[in-house]
Amino acid sequence: MPSKVSRLSTHRTIAVSLALAGLATLAGCGGDDSTPAATPTVQAFKTLAGTQPLVVAHRGASGYLPEETLEAYQMAIDMGADVIEPDLISTKDGVLIARHDPNLAYSTDVASHPEFADRKKTTTVDGEVQTGWFASDFTLAEIKTLGGISTDAERPQQYNGLYKIATFKEIIDLAKAQSAKLSRTIAVYPETKNPSYHRELGLPLEGTLISMINAAGWNSKTAPIYVQSFEPGSLKYMKENGLNTRLIQLIDADDVDLKTGQLTYAAPYDKPYDWAKAGDPRGFKDMVTPAGLAEIATYADGIGPWKPYIVPVKGTLDANGAVKDMNGDGKINYADATTQAPTTLIADAHKAGLMVHAYTFRNEKRRLAFDYKGDPQAEYLQYFRLGIDGLFSDFTDTAVAARKAYLTELGR
Repeated sequence: MPSKVSRLSTHRTIAVSLALAGLATLAGCGGDDSTPAATPTVQAFKTLAGTQPLVVAHRGASGYLPEETLEAYQMAIDMGADVIEPDLISTKDGVLIARHDPNLAYSTDVASHPEFADRKKTTTVDGEVQTGWFASDFTLAEIKTLGGISTDAERPQQYNGLYKIATFKEIIDLAKAQSAKLSRTIAVYPETKNPSYHRELGLPLEGTLISMINAAGWNSKTAPIYVQSFEPGSLKYMKENGLNTRLIQLIDADDVDLKTGQLTYAAPYDKPYDWAKAGDPRGFKDMVTPAGLAEIATYADGIGPWKPYIVPVKGTLDANGAVKDMNGDGKINYADATTQAPTTLIADAHKAGLMVHAYTFRNEKRRLAFDYKGDPQAEYLQYFRLGIDGLFSDFTDTAVAARKAYLTELGR
């Protein structure tokens, strides 16, 4: 770890500059200094625990650096993240590493390594046929020769290949070291990624994860860790096998039908894969009903829904019933949608005793509904005002700046 620290100094400078720029923007709201401002009444938080909402660095500061690298996590911490989030998959030799997909082609430079050309193959992951290089065919030593790459063409590409894939142990060590250094708690939020797929390969994630959490001294509800999964069976297995941390049930969907504003459901985003394997007729949409939330409350402490479950969006239709190109860019996409009245999901979840951590908040205009007018802070503020307990962001600095503005609204 010490050798990593010096490599991060440049990115700490970037992080601090970005964060200060965001705060300066918020501070730019002027007023008449001749009249003393009244002291605002301090308002209560609407979160389940009555505490300020969490900013979770989704795969680190992934809006700026290749995701799930130690450098991206360090930048997020420097920007003020409360929590850093890794997705966990397994190497051939059973080591948990931080990657969003078992297919290394999506987020690493493996394709540029001729020594691994013969590892390329076509296989099935959660019912989806994929071609690429898969982590389960590589030892950790081999994985460590690869570099992470940006997964979004609109984001910086100059860091591609520079930073190595992190292990979960390295992420735990980083969080502990930074918590001690900064005198503030940096929590970790691992996800068991494709757990049924890994189990079929003989590389179950859960047992290794439980052992690592025990070794870290974090196996309790008050420890600085949340464990998440899209598969209920993964969470239930860990709970039944001695995991006592806070557990979060993730809730997905495929897309939004901009004509109707309804969420759409297509495999593999229609239901948890363990439900699909078992022939369970239910899907993710059933999880957000009062009955679904009550069931989740029997094995988990919160939900992690895709954000349109909370604030739906819908396109504006022309006289022919087609979705209008609201921003005039010649494309019809999420950026042409307008937010609709919020659902009762946060209130329903809180009534069931569940916290709500929504995903994923991003700065790119194509990812923001039209009525946010290109301002990502407007989106954060809406969710904070609704009582969200936490949110996953690719841009920690923007999220922290928006939360600061929200705290000011509350007189804090």
